[in-house]
Amino acid sequence: MSVKDAVVRRFQHLCAERNIKINELANLSGVTPSTAYSMMDERRRDISIVTIKKFCDGLDMSLAEFFSGPEFDALEQEIQ
Repeated sequence: MSVKDAVVRRFQHLCAERNIKINELANLSGVTPSTAYSMMDERRRDISIVTIKKFCDGLDMSLAEFFSGPEFDALEQEIQ
């Protein structure tokens, strides 16, 4: 799994746990819904750490809590 895929899965799991949709997360985080949907798009490869931080703020969690999710335990090496 790539880092981008792990980030997307983590946000999907967090939204499911809180019973909110991705556009609700965007509203809680002060970003546009189009930014949230763009992040979830498989064709988009890069995700800004600033956007991740805003989503974490909207979920009232730290970056450390976010990245401690199981999605990040077995990431593929990015250097080829």
